[in-house]
Amino acid sequence: MPASLPDVDPLIAQLAGAIAPVLTPETVIVGIHTGGVWVAERLHALLGCKQPLGMLDISFYRDDFSRIGLHPQVKPSNLPFDLEGRDIVLVDDVLHSGRTVRAAMNELFDYGRPSSIRLAVLVDRGNHELPIRPDFTGLTLDVPAHQNINLSRLDDGHLTLSLA
Repeated sequence: MPASLPDVDPLIAQLAGAIAPVLTPETVIVGIHTGGVWVAERLHALLGCKQPLGMLDISFYRDDFSRIGLHPQVKPSNLPFDLEGRDIVLVDDVLHSGRTVRAAMNELFDYGRPSSIRLAVLVDRGNHELPIRPDFTGLTLDVPAHQNINLSRLDDGHLTLSLA
């Protein structure tokens, strides 16, 4: 484990560079609240996407909802486009178990049947519990199960990664 985590901006630029070759004018970018939306906003701008940005709050789609209850900061999902037959780049900040991504895909399919879903994550920290792997990754780290990687947005908008 590195003593400090790298700066987020170069990781997002690396993600944008990897996504750019597969992006079409009809591809939509959808971020998962909250950190995934922050990364998706940056990617959307860097890639000059013409389609609006989509945002998902997967709180009601989690498989541990009955155990953890409703998160007090539930935000509405916003998908200002038809998903039917669309190529989607789904964005999250940290991929751990894969359960958040599974919940996001379940929600997306409630809105329509996309042609494809590609996953972009800022950090893949391993320890997946489901057979979900990112198509685009900014950073891969082997993080012990007892530690978390957190993405934070400072008051000035700067994004930072930290271990907890």
